[in-house]
Amino acid sequence: MKLGLHYWNYSVPAQPAAIAPTLAETATIAEQAGVASFTVMDHFFQMDAVFAAEEPMLEAYTTLGYVAARTQRMTLGVLVTGVMYRYPGLLAKTVTTLDVLSGGRARLGIGASWYEREQLGLGVPVVPVAERFERLEETLRICRQMWSDDDGPFNGRHYQLAETINSPQPLSRPHPPIMIGGGGEKKTLLLVARYADACNLFGRDQGADGVAHKLDVLRGHCAAEGRDYDSIEKTVLAARPPLEDLDGFLAEVSDYAALGVSEVQVTPDRDPVEFAQRLGAEVLPRLADIG
Repeated sequence: MKLGLHYWNYSVPAQPAAIAPTLAETATIAEQAGVASFTVMDHFFQMDAVFAAEEPMLEAYTTLGYVAARTQRMTLGVLVTGVMYRYPGLLAKTVTTLDVLSGGRARLGIGASWYEREQLGLGVPVVPVAERFERLEETLRICRQMWSDDDGPFNGRHYQLAETINSPQPLSRPHPPIMIGGGGEKKTLLLVARYADACNLFGRDQGADGVAHKLDVLRGHCAAEGRDYDSIEKTVLAARPPLEDLDGFLAEVSDYAALGVSEVQVTPDRDPVEFAQRLGAEVLPRLADIG
């Protein structure tokens, strides 16, 4: 079982000048401990369901570029990119840039986006949910085209690209892995079956039983689409803080492993440097026996 660190809170420590060194130290310690992936959120305001929207937040891909320069092995990605925040061709170029500069370590995590407060606040168009999913599918198609030998036009309902030139191409082959986040059964998991290399599900949705149900739905979509279900990597954002109840966390991870999940992401619930240190000392040695 691989462990991912999902870095979502820039408020600890409280001084803005400490954000960069704390981020760098956390990522370095995590990689040295054996953490497999490092992800950040794609938000511009902090999520107001958790903390005040005014809490510190950094732009995701700039942050990952900073982390890339201070690490060597961890996969780097956004969990997950909001489809409304970037034109698809520019998104493909952004992920390509991260992949080239990190030595082939980028992963495109993407979803339909949802946080209307920051969209309205910053002037991002707010469109109906159905249209967001249409745009998500076109974005996936555009990224795959730009990461191929086809540099011709793309003509969709929402996006029209005259040329899909992308030079240099990513170092990852055949392209940076595409991870779609979310558990929507009619649309999200269908898009996973059609386009993704990996899915990301939420452990808070009824734990292992909820994940098992979502994977059954995905299996059905794969059968209908003619897709090999086993070719899709299954990942879960864990709900249980690992350091509060390590035995309970490991039991939950064991349940996920039995379902075919190969990576679990955890979020710091304390000073991130301390969190990364304790992941290495307490969690990863026991996680190595799972899966």
